[in-house]
Amino acid sequence: MNYERIKEKLEILADAAKYDVSCSSSGSKRANKNGGLGNSNGTGICHSYTEDGRCVSLLKILLTNHCIFDCAYCVTRKSNDIKRAAFTVQEVVDLTINFYRRNYIEGLFLSSGIFKNPDTTMERLIRVAKKLREEENFNGYIHLKSIPGASDELMKEAGLYADRLSVNIEIPTKEGLKLLAPDKDHKDFIQPMKAVKSNIEIYQSEKRLIKNTPIYAPAGQSTQMIVGATGESDKDIMYSAHFFYEKFKMKRVYYSGYIPVADDKRLPSIGTAVPVIRENRLYQTDWLLRFYGFNIKELLNEDQPNLDMDIDPKLSWALRNLHLFPLDINRCSKEMLSRIPGVGMKSVRKIINARRYRKLNWEHLKKIGIALNRSRYFITCDSTYFEKKDLTPLQLKNKILQESSSKYSTHLNNQLTLFHDFSI
Repeated sequence: MNYERIKEKLEILADAAKYDVSCSSSGSKRANKNGGLGNSNGTGICHSYTEDGRCVSLLKILLTNHCIFDCAYCVTRKSNDIKRAAFTVQEVVDLTINFYRRNYIEGLFLSSGIFKNPDTTMERLIRVAKKLREEENFNGYIHLKSIPGASDELMKEAGLYADRLSVNIEIPTKEGLKLLAPDKDHKDFIQPMKAVKSNIEIYQSEKRLIKNTPIYAPAGQSTQMIVGATGESDKDIMYSAHFFYEKFKMKRVYYSGYIPVADDKRLPSIGTAVPVIRENRLYQTDWLLRFYGFNIKELLNEDQPNLDMDIDPKLSWALRNLHLFPLDINRCSKEMLSRIPGVGMKSVRKIINARRYRKLNWEHLKKIGIALNRSRYFITCDSTYFEKKDLTPLQLKNKILQESSSKYSTHLNNQLTLFHDFSI
């Protein structure tokens, strides 16, 4: 084996894979069997942190950065003058096993540029996973990127070896995709998603009847959207995400801010990367839709097409609906508790459990851990005291922002003081 050449390939193809953020392994449980190597449990990997504080990671690479397409937003597009490389199937298998034995990784995330055609590329990815499972007896996590346009038969086979499959929708709207990737067809992204969803349902149904039915993509499927490459609004992005959650039962939709990689008139100019805060607000909105019971139209609509970058989307919604507040923390429903700014779902469960035994006051709420710097403007408890005092939404927003800024400054000064004392 030419180790210098392998190292060079690894540098090129690992760097090219960094633009793909849809690589969490949550949801999969694959036990070690027959004295094999590793296992995959329900914790996330790729430099994620588990509940007990462990940082876990995976080998995240492209099979190749050669590509037959010329998508304007992609660093591996065929017209881009970059170093090209390609791994063989065996090289990826060897790297995965060697890195795992050295405790560098706990799994593999494998994607690829599309060479020759989608089926050829997808077949190569499947061969890697199949070799790892059947020849190396590898039971760790494997995430394969499904290639747009790949056949249903290949998608069916891929799910028998991979824990998770994903097809990146790339651009949230059909119009944006047509503008920036005219060689691609939107339906080529949709078809693999349909195949995976159908196969998951079939195998789950058979598993209930026949225990030895093989598992199929136990961690489900995910997708990713590039944010800011075209002029889509936050409403466009989140309505697309909502569609994929509802239609294809996605485990996750990921949002990746566009990083300028080309001087193209169709794209934002070089040096105008999407602010990280926009990604953050989209993820917060995604969380509210999935776990807090919000309807998409409550958060984004024709009157509110974009998220407020200054405040989180739950606070933004509350300020637009002040007529629903204040809420009595000791009486209101679980649904309304979850809509109070500064109150997370863990706190909701604690409040519901605690108020069975006594009326809660401000001190109790502070111990429970809710963010009183925001929530106190929207609630009452075992007291008639209410902070809003007929403030307008704008006045209330500015007051909360001012207090948050002051609290941050105090925290920063305390940290600097501690650092100074330590230095002395």
